[in-house]
Amino acid sequence: MTKVSRNLQFSILFVLFYSCTLISVLDGRNITNSKLPKNDHTSRTLRIRAVNLGGWLVTEGWIKPSLFDAIPNKDFLDGAQLQFKSVSVKKYLSAEAGGGNIVVANRNSASGWETFTLWRVTEKIFYLRVFNKQFMGINSDGIIVATENTPGLYQEFQIERDPDNPTRVRIMAHNGRYIQVKTEELITADSMGGGGWGDDDPSIFEMNLSIKLHGEFQVTNGYGPVKAPQVMREHWSTFIVEDDFKFISTNGLNAVRIPVGWWIASDPSPPEPYVSGSLATLDNAFLWARKYGIKVIIDLHAAPGSQNPWEHSSNRDGTQEWGKTDENIQQTVAVIEFLTARYAKNPSLYAVELINEPLAPGASLESIKKYYKAGHEAIRKHSQTAYVVMCNRLNISDQTELISFASGLKGSVIDVHYYNLYTPEIDGFTVDQHIDFIRTNRSTELRQVTTSNGPPIFVGEWVAEWQVKDASKKDYQRFGKAQLEVYGRATFGWAYWTFKNVNKHWSLEWMINNRYIKL
Repeated sequence: MTKVSRNLQFSILFVLFYSCTLISVLDGRNITNSKLPKNDHTSRTLRIRAVNLGGWLVTEGWIKPSLFDAIPNKDFLDGAQLQFKSVSVKKYLSAEAGGGNIVVANRNSASGWETFTLWRVTEKIFYLRVFNKQFMGINSDGIIVATENTPGLYQEFQIERDPDNPTRVRIMAHNGRYIQVKTEELITADSMGGGGWGDDDPSIFEMNLSIKLHGEFQVTNGYGPVKAPQVMREHWSTFIVEDDFKFISTNGLNAVRIPVGWWIASDPSPPEPYVSGSLATLDNAFLWARKYGIKVIIDLHAAPGSQNPWEHSSNRDGTQEWGKTDENIQQTVAVIEFLTARYAKNPSLYAVELINEPLAPGASLESIKKYYKAGHEAIRKHSQTAYVVMCNRLNISDQTELISFASGLKGSVIDVHYYNLYTPEIDGFTVDQHIDFIRTNRSTELRQVTTSNGPPIFVGEWVAEWQVKDASKKDYQRFGKAQLEVYGRATFGWAYWTFKNVNKHWSLEWMINNRYIKL
């Protein structure tokens, strides 16, 4: 080998060594928004290690139950599902044909038509929505029907409970009279009540209360327009604080995923029952993120009309309306554009997630693609560097359905959520079986959605919790470690759900402080 060729070989080796060293150094630093990589994960030098700030700007009652403690009459919040069994005829109230007809009391068991979903008007006044989305009311003859699509005075009811047995109730109509069962097919609002709570009174019902939602709509509407602003601003200013961002930055994390609701774009005058202040709180989050050198992923967690039936989409009553109209989609795009425009020049903005957990088939693939394309365009109007995160739909068999679509949109990322806790086929697994499931099944799923020229993959939600009784600290450590190893291969990165939670294993802060998870 000549001297020239040896020198050339040495130069090539030096360049390779320097490049690898530089990549290694960059892997421990925060990412800048200087240049948007292509949709090829090999161009990335760092994977996101993030935590979700769940339960902060979009309320989830299970994360912080105490937020609901002072709501008056708090059993009756929006979305509560009620069933009423007449004590006199021993049958359930039912909206005949599911709605659009009279209300009867001729069912031996309760299901959909026998379930009334509550809308809270005030602490004591409610609307009751039936299966086909009409509202129970009183007609001109004093007969109880379910025919109106829009509630008003004649659909207002009060529910009075037996002081000694709160499952036994009377239902008062707007005319001051109580509903009573005259026959199985004739329910009227003309009882004076007041005859005690015995089984011989046709105005008495046994009430079953189920499916309580505890989201942003419930907490703000529950407290009402006077009290809700005080409660929510206190919550926003204390649940997540600047020191939390410092903790995050010094414990092996480089980003936060912040769930927000669509009403934030209307701050300081959001539509009722939402209250102002969440936008100013998000501004603070960006200030803290910049101070401590961590990136922000804005996540539209609650879309107008609700993209799934759960409280974390700020659903009022369990119905899913998002994406059914062009107007709804455009309203959602406007929220994304507002947020991007506001933070596009902030160096902490790293990505915008267009929507969280749209549920199929209600959110159709057609509507999702239409929205994702429009949302991508809205972001690109204001930022060429922010990643555009597109969450996979839930309840789909083909987890790759967005790959080719997203590949054509520069800077797109696919978000997948992996929870062992919500995987019915592994209920009853042992500790070792859960860990094997992560290393085999989850690893395979991750490989299937990862393509050489496709969009980067983001495990946007996961948690070290499972349905294993009496698991030891070491068991949790092994489970968490397995997930960190597997999800650490995600080409965009991962985000733990969530940072703070009264349920200890759901709180990454608690898991780190108590050495269940080490990053």
